[in-house]
Amino acid sequence: QELTERMKVLSSNGLDIQLEASAWYKPELENLGKLHQEKGANYLERVLKPAIRSATRSVVGRYTPEQIYSSKRDAIQQEIFDETKKIVDDQYIDLVEILVRDVTLPTAIKDAIERKLGQEQQSLEYEFRLITAQKEAEKQRIEAQGKADANRILSASLTDKILQDKGIEATMKLSESPNSKVIVIGSGDSGLPIILGNQ
Repeated sequence: QELTERMKVLSSNGLDIQLEASAWYKPELENLGKLHQEKGANYLERVLKPAIRSATRSVVGRYTPEQIYSSKRDAIQQEIFDETKKIVDDQYIDLVEILVRDVTLPTAIKDAIERKLGQEQQSLEYEFRLITAQKEAEKQRIEAQGKADANRILSASLTDKILQDKGIEATMKLSESPNSKVIVIGSGDSGLPIILGNQ
């Protein structure tokens, strides 16, 4: 069966919190006679409800509203289950699960927590943008360094003789093309020919 309880409990700093929890339970069939004889047919009111309320107050009292509202909800649910189970285990009741269905904080506290969480999220986004920008700057610096290194190696390997040889090769190819041109031999830098087109 399912039992739903809505309770008002206090957080670790004394603030009122409305909490709704559902318990799934069943009587221990082999001890059904003992349950009715010792606890009565209304064992739900006499045993289970007080156990859930007691465990919930005990557990929630260890946490702040912020923890209850956000990060610790699963842990709180498990702790309420564990503490309730300890109370009812020798009471002929089999507790299967406890689910925290709703947590209602005072409006001012809820708004403050949401603002704080929003600010934390913005801070994380800003840090991410900074890291991304730093990585992009590092990438550009590495690329620029690579180009500079390549140019330095190329400059070191180019001698006047190699450049002259390349100039002669280029002149030979141009002289073989069908375009009209005038070649002035030995008039350029390093004795290379000057090639004038039909313009």
